[in-house]
Amino acid sequence: MKIGFPRLRPPSFWTTPQVGLPSRLLSPLSNVTAGVSAWRASRMTTAHVDVPVICCGNLTMGGAGKTTLALDLVRLLTAQGYRPHVLSRGYRGSARGPLRVEPGYHSAATVGDEPLLLARVAPTWIGRDRGETARLAVAMGADCLVMDDGLQNLTLHQDLRIVTIDGATGFGNGKLFPAGPLRQLPRQGLAAAGAAVVIGPDRTGVTAQIPGGLPLFHARLIPGPEIRRLQGRRIIAFAGLARPSKFFTTLIESGVVPLRCLPFPDHHRYTRADCERLARLRREEGVTLVTTAKDAVRLPFWLHEQVTVISVELLWSEPDAPYRLLDLLRSA
Repeated sequence: MKIGFPRLRPPSFWTTPQVGLPSRLLSPLSNVTAGVSAWRASRMTTAHVDVPVICCGNLTMGGAGKTTLALDLVRLLTAQGYRPHVLSRGYRGSARGPLRVEPGYHSAATVGDEPLLLARVAPTWIGRDRGETARLAVAMGADCLVMDDGLQNLTLHQDLRIVTIDGATGFGNGKLFPAGPLRQLPRQGLAAAGAAVVIGPDRTGVTAQIPGGLPLFHARLIPGPEIRRLQGRRIIAFAGLARPSKFFTTLIESGVVPLRCLPFPDHHRYTRADCERLARLRREEGVTLVTTAKDAVRLPFWLHEQVTVISVELLWSEPDAPYRLLDLLRSA
C-alpha cells in the first residue's frame, strides 16, 4: 500500500543559474524584501556584552548546515574549558522569549526544534532580541556566546560572523527572496563576514565567489555511529528539512539504501495523522523507520520509540579548521 504525504520544496527556479520568467516576475517583491530589511536594520539598536560572540548564519533561506556548525563549535569550546551559551530565535516555536530552553520541559512546538538540539550540548536561550538574551546568558555564567543564525539580526554585536554555505546549491540564482533563495546579497554578507564555511562538495562554483582575503574552510556532513546498526536492514527514511534529499543521500552514500524516502517541509510539525501513517507503514512493510535528530524532537514519544534517529556530524577537510576559526575569534 502506498501512502501519500504532503511535499513542499523550494521552487526549482531558485537553484537554476539562469534567471527565468518566474524569477523575473517576482523581482519587484525582492525589491520590497530589500527595502524592508534595510528599514528593520535602521531601527535596530546593537547591544554589546563583555564576552566574545560567534554567529553561525547563512545568506540563503535555509539548509546550509549552520546549526550543525554551531553544535560543532560549542562542543569544541566546551572541551577547551569555556562555558558557551547558545542564542537562537526559536523559529517555529510559539514562545517569544526571552527564555532558557529546558529539553525535559519544553517541546519543539514551544521553542522550535533546533534550540532543543542545541540545549543538549550547552545552555540555550531563545528570543528575537539577541541583545536581551545575551545579557541573560552572561548573567547566568556564559563566558562566550554562539548564535545559531542571525547574520541579518543586528540586535547584538558579533565578534566573528561565519557565513555557512551549502556546496550543492551555493547562492542559487543569486536573487533575493522570493525571486531567489537569498536573504541578503552575497557581496554584502561576505563583506561583513570574518570567515566562510562551505559544507559539502562545491557543485556550483561558489568557492570562486568568496573574496580572496576571507578565510575559507570546507567540511562535509557524515552520519553518526547509529548508521552502523542499519546495515542490511530494510528501511523507510523520512525527513522534514529545507533539503530532505541531503539526508537521504547521506544514507545512500553510507551504504544504507531506503526502500522509500518521504520528504516533508522544513520544520514540519508532525500531525497525529502523519504519525499514525508512519507507524502503519512500519507495521505493514516490516521496516525500520529512520529520521534525523532534528525531526525526532518533533515526534510524539510513542512514535519516537519506534524510530531510529541518525545524527550528523561535520568532517572537516583540514582537521585544524575549527581551531583556526576560534583563533579568528580570539584575534577579533
